[in-house]
Amino acid sequence: MLVGKSYAYLITGSAAIMSDAAESVVHVVAVAFAAYSMWLSQQPADERHLYGHDKVGFVSAGVEGAMITFAALFIIYESVRRWVAGLHLENLDAGALWVAGAALVNAALGGYLVWQGRRHRSLILVANGKHVLTDSWTSLGVIVGLVLVMVTGWLPFDPICAVIVATNILWTGGRLIRQSVGGLMDEADPELERTLRATIDREAGSHGLTWHQLRYRNSGTSVWVEFHLLFPQGALVGQAHAQATAIEEAIQATVPVPARIITHIEPAEVHDVVHKH
Repeated sequence: MLVGKSYAYLITGSAAIMSDAAESVVHVVAVAFAAYSMWLSQQPADERHLYGHDKVGFVSAGVEGAMITFAALFIIYESVRRWVAGLHLENLDAGALWVAGAALVNAALGGYLVWQGRRHRSLILVANGKHVLTDSWTSLGVIVGLVLVMVTGWLPFDPICAVIVATNILWTGGRLIRQSVGGLMDEADPELERTLRATIDREAGSHGLTWHQLRYRNSGTSVWVEFHLLFPQGALVGQAHAQATAIEEAIQATVPVPARIITHIEPAEVHDVVHKH
């Protein structure tokens, strides 16, 4: 697709097509980093990374978002520069066909990547799929610009559409960066928290137990959950462990992502004294 867009730019001199090709250059580099991140995220925990390598997915999304943002700023600059310097376009019909072909391939590929990413809870695949879908929207905007130029003969439609496309790319890049920062900073997920609280309330209540101090974090491919379960004074360790395990299994069955659940068992009667220290 990059080769096709580059060829379309060479035969037309279109700033809009140039913006589309530039975005694809960024995508090639981003895909290489995403592929490495995908491999790394599947590596097991080791002595240096006791919680595994899942968080690299957020790094990958941030890198991809930053590169998209850089590409958008370059497109805006180059489009304005070409407009000021003077526009010269040719072979727009052939160029539009090349870009249309790339747009169709990108739409199919992007939709497939997002679907697989959500299916497997892979932030890396979702981020890359959204990037591909952005590329297809970019191509659509380019085609609109080329058609307007061919219909009206007004050449500035080309750089104007390129700037509009770049603005859309900026928005996508910003969202990816925001998602990356939120994941790395263990930002709360209100919907997940509501599910966790409702499930723990129901399951702990069915065993006649109370609980508190829920915490959770998204690793990129799974969620880590921990909370305290309060048992009556004198409860047998084996019985308490069995009840806690049953509650953990119920939570895993309810939460729509792989979960690693840790419960801290403590006596209800001396709970306040313990937590004062």
